Amino acid sequence: MISGRDKAYAFLKETVLTDPDMQGGFLSEQEIADRIGVSRTPIREALLLLAAEDLVKLVPKRGAQIVALSGREITELMELRGIVERYAAERTIPEGRVPVAELTGLLDRQRALSGPEHAKEFIAVDHLFHATIVSAVGNSLLNRHYEGLRSRQIRAGVVALYNEHGRQEAVLDEHVAILAAMASGDARAACAAIDSHLETTLKVLLAG
Repeated sequence: MISGRDKAYAFLKETVLTDPDMQGGFLSEQEIADRIGVSRTPIREALLLLAAEDLVKLVPKRGAQIVALSGREITELMELRGIVERYAAERTIPEGRVPVAELTGLLDRQRALSGPEHAKEFIAVDHLFHATIVSAVGNSLLNRHYEGLRSRQIRAGVVALYNEHGRQEAVLDEHVAILAAMASGDARAACAAIDSHLETTLKVLLAG
């Protein structure tokens, strides 16, 4: 059975921290407790965990503030993603372990999620697309490392969608290019497509 702390942690990380309107805002422990049906103690415990991950800042007498992603953090996130995702492409393509059917299915799911009302779900599937590429390497430690980027990746992705009109369609095109290169067995083209996708996302985020 999931504990109150874990329930609060998951809710905060997946729902509240990814809300573009909440970036830089302060959290109400009582409001969150009421929303998910737990006491304030598990909320405080969850906030301590998030503070240890530098996702919230505990401000004396004011409470927990969601830490907006800085330009430096966004840049470092994209750099780290590029290292991991290029490595995954370079490992899986020569060995014929590209999960083409699974990635194609995820692209189809993304196509059905157009419009700002689906932004968070769109980006959740976006993360799953990239995580599936990484997972194909078969390195569980690498998977856990990449999954640790999930919250920041989703936050950044949602902000990017709000920053630029038509970004959803562009993301789909960029994913198609990545998948096409991987499916054709061209590791160099796949790495170039990954770099182009991440560089474009970075430019959109820094411009916003």
